[in-house]
Amino acid sequence: MAKSNKKPKSKSSTICQNKRARHDFHLDDMTEAGLVLEGWEVKSIRAGKATLTDSYVIVHRDEAWLTGCNITPLNTASTHVICTPRRDRKLLLHRKEIEKFRGIADQKGYTLVALELYWKGPNVKCKIASGKGKQAHDKREASKERDWNKQKERIMKHNVR
Repeated sequence: MAKSNKKPKSKSSTICQNKRARHDFHLDDMTEAGLVLEGWEVKSIRAGKATLTDSYVIVHRDEAWLTGCNITPLNTASTHVICTPRRDRKLLLHRKEIEKFRGIADQKGYTLVALELYWKGPNVKCKIASGKGKQAHDKREASKERDWNKQKERIMKHNVR
């Protein structure tokens, strides 16, 4: 039998993550939303050219928009298409979810943050969460706790042997 020329599928469906958001915010309500994308954007995402750094969600006129997401166009993109890598992209949410997030975003100190982009079947989904900004001392406590948990794991692993 001849060898197949297909590339092996990756095990993870995650496209990109906003790791900075977990460091900078106390995250509360999480949900997933679909994205309205153009053809060149889907091709670029498949090639791994998307980043969520400094991206957030705004609610404007009963619609949710992803702002700050950068999808770099491929060099082979069509010449007649004008590619804008940092354009606002519409999020597909139910009306009740939009109203819930609008109420949260209107509270003082809260913002809506995009956490990750991932594939769900043939569709690109975005995980969004409401978050309240951390103070500098909160960030230090979180890093101390993370280091202590790593140290506990090493001690427990060493004692089990």
